[in-house]
Amino acid sequence: MSNQSLPLAATSGECCSPLIREPLSTDWAGDLARMFKALGDPVRLRLLSLVASHAGGEACVCDISDSFDLSQPTISHHLKVLREAGLLDCERRGTWVYYWVLPAALQQLSSVLSAADPTADDAALVTA
Repeated sequence: MSNQSLPLAATSGECCSPLIREPLSTDWAGDLARMFKALGDPVRLRLLSLVASHAGGEACVCDISDSFDLSQPTISHHLKVLREAGLLDCERRGTWVYYWVLPAALQQLSSVLSAADPTADDAALVTA
């Protein structure tokens, strides 16, 4: 993800998601694509979920490694992909690395895919 911050999410006073309000810029589309691509792998999606749901909102690699039948280097690779996509951040504490989810990134993913009309009937969205 670029060092620039992502555009602000739609505020409650706006009617539409950024995706249907106007075309995405090339940079924003690239940043979003990296995040969605990172989440497209089941292991990375589970890792993000494990980190987000861990007590205190952060997890040590040592706390989540046993949840997978994968080597520690493979788990570290997946965590690196999530970090490079801008979904996680981390900090080394002694010999372990602790990870936490970046709420602003999740808000960006959520807002860009939100329904055009927040009052729309969910059934209408399913039949579309």
